[in-house]
Amino acid sequence: MMRLAIDIGSFITKIYMPGCGVVLAEATCVAVEREGDEVHYKAFGDRARALSGKAAQNTRIINPVTEGDIAHPRLLSALLEYFLEKVEVPRRKAKNCEVMFVLPCGAKQELKEKYLDVAYDCGIGRTCFTQTPFAAVLGHNVTLSETTPVFCLDIGYGITNIAVVSLDGIIAGLSVNLGGGNIDVHLMDYMAEEFRLKIGALTAERLKNTVGSLLEDDNKMTVVDGRSLDGGTPSSVAVNSSQIEEVITLYVDKILEYVTLVMSKLPAEVASAVMHGGIYLSGGLAKMDGLPGYISKKLGIAVNESEEPSLCAVIGGGMILSSDYLRAALATSD
Repeated sequence: MMRLAIDIGSFITKIYMPGCGVVLAEATCVAVEREGDEVHYKAFGDRARALSGKAAQNTRIINPVTEGDIAHPRLLSALLEYFLEKVEVPRRKAKNCEVMFVLPCGAKQELKEKYLDVAYDCGIGRTCFTQTPFAAVLGHNVTLSETTPVFCLDIGYGITNIAVVSLDGIIAGLSVNLGGGNIDVHLMDYMAEEFRLKIGALTAERLKNTVGSLLEDDNKMTVVDGRSLDGGTPSSVAVNSSQIEEVITLYVDKILEYVTLVMSKLPAEVASAVMHGGIYLSGGLAKMDGLPGYISKKLGIAVNESEEPSLCAVIGGGMILSSDYLRAALATSD
């Protein structure tokens, strides 16, 4: 039976195939065209995301997953079926496929039921689940045991997972609706207020990824294109790292408040082990320059980085899927 680990994020969907590695990383996005009462799928994935802010009046760009929850099950089913075909798992093969979905920390049964419905719509034969903290830590190539707690901080686009885990389960943890998406929205507001420039979501994301930094005295610069709020004409302004640093630190500091909350609930022995082992940082925002050092300085604890932080969870999900030992401890099925 073919096996796949799938991490459907609010921004990017990743698919891992044991023996092949990560075979897909594409936008969790659908372009829908409405003609009267009829709705047609115009584009999926990266092609749909590229239409954001540029689509025709009767075309909507929709993210089926919002803040870790499935907001549009029907659209997600169509999107996932498209992704499965891209990795050569069409419907006729899907019935002989087992899929492990990587879900947020503390995912409730209601969310699992939604994923089961999506899997059924795609013709997937067997479905199981694991939680992001377990998968993300394993994606760091950390060996989990019952006696050594590990601290996971996974900062995604729409949700952040914070947990201390061991092979025995989650010792303390939670997921919060904070992430890179909040920064993008605030950057759009910031550009309007400070520069009288209206920009779209793709431009805000590009600005964050290009010059967003928490390094001291970093002054990377980029030119941002948009529409002037004064004259309504196309306009451009130069923006550097220091100008948007406050927007970024606002949300990072909020996340660190929750990290501190989780730490405060740890037994003394667990807290000691975490202090010794450090925090394992993953998720798309972890790629931002200076973020690991900023977190380490704020919390007074070492931060362990990954070469591909955005892929840690799906890689770890694949490791769980491939190991009977890890599956027995870290996976659930419904």
